[in-house]
Amino acid sequence: MSVLPLVFTSGWASGINAYAVVLLLGVFGATGLSDDVPEVLQRPDVLIAAAVLFLCEAVADKIPYVDSVWDSVHTVIRPIAGAVVAALLAGQSGSLPELAAGAVGGTTALMSHFVKAGTRMAVNTSPEPFSNIAVSTAEDLGVAAIIIFALFHPVAAAVIAGTLLALGLAAVVFLAQRIRRFWRRRAQRRAERRPTGPGVRHPVPTDGSEHF
Repeated sequence: MSVLPLVFTSGWASGINAYAVVLLLGVFGATGLSDDVPEVLQRPDVLIAAAVLFLCEAVADKIPYVDSVWDSVHTVIRPIAGAVVAALLAGQSGSLPELAAGAVGGTTALMSHFVKAGTRMAVNTSPEPFSNIAVSTAEDLGVAAIIIFALFHPVAAAVIAGTLLALGLAAVVFLAQRIRRFWRRRAQRRAERRPTGPGVRHPVPTDGSEHF
């Protein structure tokens, strides 16, 4: 059977929480619950590192604005993780070239990462922190559920992941106005933190708008 459905699903999940994907796959492989997990993901050092980073993300992901900073840092990490996991899965099964699998996993992870980051920007426009906690918890549970499901029903899981990705992209487009509001608010906060007063020199405009 082709490993492509599992590659696609793991890529989607990696864009949401790459550390959870590595941890879950590794645990299922190490405990013998799945034969589709590469041995490198089952190594104790990999599992410990994934568990520690997952706990860090579980905290950062639930704090308003901190979650968006965390997402910014992971714009590169999540797609790379998705590509590496996909290539390892392909190498384990031998039914799909590793380079092709890496491209599928990395691209899917990048798209789902942008969906997550965009959704968080929209959520951060609300003043209370409870929506961040609710969204983060739902994401963690969703990733866990779909990865476990994919190990036993890869095709069905891939259909679900593809549907969620399409809905997520549509939601980000719909929430574009709130996302722009998020960026304006960040720019305003940076401006408010900028030092002012006598002795503080600000750049002189070069567009001919100097006031005399």
